[in-house]
Amino acid sequence: MLELLQFTWTDLLNPEFYIQNGGLWLFLFVVFAETGLFAGFFLPGDSLLFVAGIYSNELAREVFDTGNDFMNLLLIVALVVAAGVLGNMVGYWFGAKSGPYLYKREDTFFFKKKHLLAAKDFYDKHGGGAIVFARFLPFIRTFAPIVAGIVKMDRAKFMFYNVVGCVAWAFSMLFAGHYLYKFFLDRFGFDIKEHLEVIVIGIILVTTAPVIIKVVRHGRENK
Repeated sequence: MLELLQFTWTDLLNPEFYIQNGGLWLFLFVVFAETGLFAGFFLPGDSLLFVAGIYSNELAREVFDTGNDFMNLLLIVALVVAAGVLGNMVGYWFGAKSGPYLYKREDTFFFKKKHLLAAKDFYDKHGGGAIVFARFLPFIRTFAPIVAGIVKMDRAKFMFYNVVGCVAWAFSMLFAGHYLYKFFLDRFGFDIKEHLEVIVIGIILVTTAPVIIKVVRHGRENK
């Protein structure tokens, strides 16, 4: 237990840290917290799911090992969808209850108003589809359901996009991690696990670039 407490703050940005030290349940909590707790914006999302796809068999054994590689992966997908849908529901509820307060709140380490405003602009541009697209965008992913709650988006409509977005996100990221790992290992003898830092950095750069550009443009327009 003492070993688990010995970590640096940079470990919180390392998706493999959660898998190796917390296993399935910490992994699912992070998926939930990214949208269910607005403070979860700094947690790894896409890269965490990618890495979880690589370790899907190990994670499945903590609940039920089906004995089949594909079925174990589907089990993890189902659990991620459940955690993600629930997280978005909590985010929506939080936005509906405390929307006006958030716009007046000062910035803290766990809350950045610029991310909320960026999510609001994203929602205004894409409407309900923003709930789906946001799943693939860090920061926006955290605040999109909160914005949906603030603007009082129809609950049935929100749930539809919520489920569609979570299913698409879980399937694409987990399957990519699982099968790209097997492909490179079987075809080239290249073990992605030994080079996860590079893979994770690549995923972070690709997924955060649109958000960074959006925030920069928003800042320039407000000057």
